[in-house]
Amino acid sequence: MEQEKKLRAIKELIQSAQNAIINARKIINELTWDSKWDDIDMDTNGLTSYSSWDTKIIEGVFTGESMLWSDGNIYPIPQNYASKSHLIQGSKLKATIDRNGKILYKIIEEMEYESHVGVLTKNQEKYQVITDTKSYHILLAAITFHKCEIWDTVSIRIPKWKDATYAAIEAKIPKLDIS
Repeated sequence: MEQEKKLRAIKELIQSAQNAIINARKIINELTWDSKWDDIDMDTNGLTSYSSWDTKIIEGVFTGESMLWSDGNIYPIPQNYASKSHLIQGSKLKATIDRNGKILYKIIEEMEYESHVGVLTKNQEKYQVITDTKSYHILLAAITFHKCEIWDTVSIRIPKWKDATYAAIEAKIPKLDIS
């Protein structure tokens, strides 16, 4: 019985320390004006991480190419998963990590989105879609998945009511043959 109380106290101390680190990082970001994700709501409040038997479950927010987890860390998201699921920047996900390290992702709250049409371009090594109002970064896996080429017209998804930096390709729009 005494050992259970000690274990519970240790778990509470660890959780308290994790929360303190998350809050400290938020304060540092506010003080240093870290604008990495200023354009989109990357709020991790209300998201959790916990362990259950042989698995660890972590919730986080999709940044456009990675995940800002509830524990304050940034972890990669497979580009093919993000591309095939048309994952919208700012959407909330859950990752289930088994004891072998295999990670299974699931969208738990998709960011409301709107569709736009733009042209695919490449600026140095980064792919972008240019719309009539703004340009957005695009994941390479989305380009290969939809078999796009530079100058193709594509429809994209961006978060509604948010100024995003990344977009998800919905579809390649076929070229019209006007001959």
